[in-house]
Amino acid sequence: MHPMLNTAIKAARLAGSIINRGTRDLDALAVSKKRPNDFVTEIDQAAEDAIIGTLSKAYPGHAILAEESGASAAGDGSEYRWVIDPLDGTTNFIHGFPQYCVSIALMHKGRVTQAVIFDPTRNELFTATRGAGAYLNDRRIRVSRRVQLADSLVGTGFPFRNLAHLDRYVAMFKDVTRNCAGIRRAGSAALDLAYVACGRLDAFWEIGLAPWDMAAGSLLITEAGGLIGDLRGEPGYLDSGEVVGGNPRVFGQMMQILAPHLEPAAKA
Repeated sequence: MHPMLNTAIKAARLAGSIINRGTRDLDALAVSKKRPNDFVTEIDQAAEDAIIGTLSKAYPGHAILAEESGASAAGDGSEYRWVIDPLDGTTNFIHGFPQYCVSIALMHKGRVTQAVIFDPTRNELFTATRGAGAYLNDRRIRVSRRVQLADSLVGTGFPFRNLAHLDRYVAMFKDVTRNCAGIRRAGSAALDLAYVACGRLDAFWEIGLAPWDMAAGSLLITEAGGLIGDLRGEPGYLDSGEVVGGNPRVFGQMMQILAPHLEPAAKA
């Protein structure tokens, strides 16, 4: 196992232990609102501090981009950047809905090279190193073999951070619903992407995401034999926040379904 991946696993498990302790008395948590429908708790902040402390101790020259603290001043000019979501699915966590995770990715020269997604409620550890495959705990994982979108289970997420996208998203939702076996909206994009990688979902799409929601999951999917891109199937999803992932057969069919919903600027 790559030493940088080992360090990320250590950081993710440490954050997971903080999250699990926080579930013991959810009513006592200090919760604040960053913007409408977007919450942060003291657990998010404690978990992020633990992750950053672990990574910075091992690699003090690396840059960091984290959900709660933003981009670090340290590491400017470094070829390496850690992209961190200490608790993806905070709203679920606050309500005791057990669908959330820790997500850590390492980018080298703009490409994701290491990925960890840890589900502390199920003790499921998803990992990937570029060129070395994707794993769930110690088992190699692959995307599903389903051939038809009509038979597929598709994950999604509502554009809760910016409701200006809602009408466009609802139009997508209608078209995908008409063409698949079912849609699931569980509330953690990072974990949904991990589920695509291990075949629990055949595809996933969402708009209005941040890089830390997608970075680790994107490598898991490609290392598990899947495809990931923006709504045009191109690699700019970390910048645009619009992502589609799936097994190769279903990914292509998702592209066809979503194509009419590209924003006018994307069609040009």
